Amino acid sequence: MSPRFRLATLTVVVASAIAMVLPAAAAPRTDDDLVQVGTFAYLTQPDFRGLAAIGSVLTDETLGLGTFDNLDGEFVMVGGRAYQVKTDGVPRPVDPDLRTPFLQAVRFQPERSGPVPPGTRCDQLTPIIDTLAGSTDGIVAVRVRGTFSDLEARSVSPVPPPFKPLAEVVASQTVFPRGSVRAVLVGFRQGTTALGVGQPGLHLHGLTASHNAGGHILSCAAGPDVQITIDTVPQVRLATP
Repeated sequence: MSPRFRLATLTVVVASAIAMVLPAAAAPRTDDDLVQVGTFAYLTQPDFRGLAAIGSVLTDETLGLGTFDNLDGEFVMVGGRAYQVKTDGVPRPVDPDLRTPFLQAVRFQPERSGPVPPGTRCDQLTPIIDTLAGSTDGIVAVRVRGTFSDLEARSVSPVPPPFKPLAEVVASQTVFPRGSVRAVLVGFRQGTTALGVGQPGLHLHGLTASHNAGGHILSCAAGPDVQITIDTVPQVRLATP
């Protein structure tokens, strides 16, 4: 943990019936804990000020998403490599000193996987995830990769204070139509027991296979070779100042 920013770490235990915030000592850490800075509820206050330097909270995580101070682009982590995607749509390696108001990352350890039927839209993936996880509750880390058609991503420009509501900021997003492309999409499915922790439902960011484009995924359709893999999250290490 970096001395530049001390964090009080809480544990959100994601159970089948309730999500609770507990002292970190209440539950032993596991290898597949979700490391998180801020909450989706924090963003919707709205408040987009960075809470922590990214390098101060990430250790050996390999998959994640989030944003940056004042919503300065999209955070995408694939295979342990983190990128910032601004409104030009180009992924750049993340400076660890950059701060984030919201970030979710996990050491992705695949539990179950399966094919995605060709033509399946991104907004139709949740039932597949729930079936693989065996539950609609809690938080599930997700990786979807293969060839997609009609892939569309987005990013937003930095928003200085006083902050507008998140919905207004997103309304002025920059959209990148990518058409047919090989890509990897990563993110998290938040069930009702994790409301307010992450974005409700399925939240995906992504990168093309060549890592030359990416962003927050708005829509897509699965091609003939798309595979989905999940890792259920037992608990969330929620870092706050």
